[in-house]
Amino acid sequence: MGLFYLNLICIMSFLMSVLALILQYKHLLSILLSLKVMIVSLFVMLLQLNNVALIGECSFIFITLGACEASLGLSILISMIRVRGNDYVGSFSSQKC
Repeated sequence: MGLFYLNLICIMSFLMSVLALILQYKHLLSILLSLKVMIVSLFVMLLQLNNVALIGECSFIFITLGACEASLGLSILISMIRVRGNDYVGSFSSQKC
């Protein structure tokens, strides 16, 4: 019964982070936090799969990719704040070099 509630909490946290990503896309930091909550909830749901072979290797790869995503996102955030002075997603432009 406890695993059911943990799965329910993970699914709800994933859906809430998707909702936050859809509704609050103004700042880059809020987007990065929503993505991180998605990764953590998927990681917790992955750890509950005890019958899958190679669960240790899969979880290690998954958490490594999550850490790489976080470091890349923070470096982009810092460089954007240094150049533009804010973290608004609207200030991104693909035509400026």
